Amino acid sequence: MDADLEHPGSSNSEGCKNVLQGVITLRTFGTNPKAKLRKVLVVSKLTRLEFEKTRDQALSDERLEHKIRNRGSDYDAMKYYHHLHKDVEAEVVKSFREQGIEVKVVNRLTINKHLLRWADMLVPVGGDGTFLLAAGRASPFILNGPNKMPVVGFNSDPRRSEGRLMLPKHYSSNVEEAVKRIIAGEFNWMHRSRIRITLIGATTTERPPPIDLHEYNVAQVEHKEVTNGSEEGSNNRILPYLALNEVFIGEMLSARVSHLHLRIDKSDVVTKTKSSGLCVSTGTGSTSWLTSMNRLSTNNVKDLIEIIKRRSQSSSLNGIDPAAVSEEYNQNLVYPPDDPRLCYSIREQICVGVWPNPKGLESRGFAKQITVKSRCIDASLVIDGSIAYNFNDGAKALLEVHPEDALLTIDMK
Repeated sequence: MDADLEHPGSSNSEGCKNVLQGVITLRTFGTNPKAKLRKVLVVSKLTRLEFEKTRDQALSDERLEHKIRNRGSDYDAMKYYHHLHKDVEAEVVKSFREQGIEVKVVNRLTINKHLLRWADMLVPVGGDGTFLLAAGRASPFILNGPNKMPVVGFNSDPRRSEGRLMLPKHYSSNVEEAVKRIIAGEFNWMHRSRIRITLIGATTTERPPPIDLHEYNVAQVEHKEVTNGSEEGSNNRILPYLALNEVFIGEMLSARVSHLHLRIDKSDVVTKTKSSGLCVSTGTGSTSWLTSMNRLSTNNVKDLIEIIKRRSQSSSLNGIDPAAVSEEYNQNLVYPPDDPRLCYSIREQICVGVWPNPKGLESRGFAKQITVKSRCIDASLVIDGSIAYNFNDGAKALLEVHPEDALLTIDMK
């Protein structure tokens, strides 16, 4: 067994629990929710038009339009979807204020720890990306608080965005109804499991700040350190950001092979792998990248059926509908958002010659915890496709799910 990948006992020790104590107390609105819910922070989607204006602040609207059209971009569509989003956002703000709730609005460029600590509830307005942004940026600042802060989202473009993390699409055009139901407590609480990441043996000099990978804001992220002091001299570091969808570990250059050593649960076996990276997903994330990475097409199923027919020399499979089999297989890739298990997927794992070493590790499976050691050159550990940490040769991380880390949201069908 690789000693470097031994599970750090401190991660589940009382000291670690003390670092995160208090988060299991839930903020409830009760029978008189208006007395409890006073402050809402609306997290607005940064539209493409807003991004263009931010990038060229010196240009007038007329000159900016001319520039956008000259490069072949559809300015009219950009403007249309900007106003479509802003109309829903304005309705959300108006509906909460009419119920006596104080509202402030931020976007990915203006969100900060002071406003996150000010709010009683986060309300992202946009798509799933905006929801992930709100939940991700909030996690370091509500982690140690006495209450969990709910995150409840509105889909501002239900025709183009699936918005699986948001309220049902019905409420995009019936915002006032949704707000009244929230105020009245007419919903069920819902918990979405999230992934806690512990960097093992991270020294002070090995703690680079996280980087925001979003195309609109490639910059360092405001963050709060949460260190594990459960053992004297322990260098284990619990990252302040929790993954709601997935953690991806691999080389930043997609054409470069990722060398990773994996230990599943508390197995004595450490498997050396070569692949295009490792994706570790939650139940929430299973509808996203995990499914895209592992889905079977109708043509895949057709090919498999033909192979089985030839090998079995039987015509009993003639009545099978490949499209129905494909759909059922892909649906079975999804699992509940409150499931405490991790689902790992080794992307395009090399399975020739001695790889993986030793043999036997499937490219996809479930686990309670996963320990990863990097043998990469220029790799990152990426949280929800947004926040990245350098994860190069020698770096080690433990990925696991703790009930107290779950995101609190609502189910309103």
